[in-house]
Amino acid sequence: MSKKITKALIPAAGFGTRFLPQTKAMPKEMLPIVDKPVIQYVVEEIVNSGIENIIIVTGSTKRAIEDHFDEPNEDLVQNLKNGNKAKALEQIEHISNMANFIYVRQKGPYGNGTPVLAGEAVIEDEPFAVIWGDEFILAEPPRLKQMIDVYEKYGGMVISGVKIEKKEDLKRYGIAELEPVEGNVFKIKRIVEKPDPDNAPSDIATHGAYILPPEIFGALRKLAPKDGDEVWLVDAINMLQEEGVPLYTVVIENGKYYDTGNKLEYMKTVVDLAKVHPEIGEEFKKYLKETSSD
Repeated sequence: MSKKITKALIPAAGFGTRFLPQTKAMPKEMLPIVDKPVIQYVVEEIVNSGIENIIIVTGSTKRAIEDHFDEPNEDLVQNLKNGNKAKALEQIEHISNMANFIYVRQKGPYGNGTPVLAGEAVIEDEPFAVIWGDEFILAEPPRLKQMIDVYEKYGGMVISGVKIEKKEDLKRYGIAELEPVEGNVFKIKRIVEKPDPDNAPSDIATHGAYILPPEIFGALRKLAPKDGDEVWLVDAINMLQEEGVPLYTVVIENGKYYDTGNKLEYMKTVVDLAKVHPEIGEEFKKYLKETSSD
């Protein structure tokens, strides 16, 4: 029987160079989606999937992330009480109580495998989830819960799958060659990074969220830094797959993927979620209609 997933790791140490100068002093994971930062959506997905222990791997410019999930300062609490803003007070107090937060400072070579390896001392000998801090999927049930269900049935490693609707967008992602298992669950035979759309092995991108065994740490340590001192998680996953660890994907149902890692997709995300925001949604949609001819 597969061990229960009790911990999730969020890599959040990147420089956010695509959003400079905004990210010179503010982490890209703290960019606002109306009134919540990107990383809060990620944390909410983890918590709503039944995981309460969250390791966030940070860098030297990421203190704002820790402050966001910390208890609110007394001055702010008193100000909200004095202003009879009970709802706002409830919201900010809820943020710090959502989960048990552990912060680890990233060290080592460049590449998205390095922050995963940084969490080894906290995760120890347990399977765990990894979710990037600058993108998210809104789904019901949550993406990670759908992945945990697959892991508990099949074990191995699990990567979230997203169907890419536009053929020309296939070149932006790692696209999987798949073997059907059941329903929306597939075994991954290989992943082709950023393929030519005409030669892509499928229309399923596998990225964003992972369930990994503790053996991934040993695989990451074996990887010699290459391509400018970079250590990539996919190389360690491939290593374990070659050693016989099965690799699955679940194509996420009832969900929408939001890539907030580049300016255009970030703005699309803000617009999409502003239109359904309970406080401003209707007025915002009216504004969009009024300006649609501009």
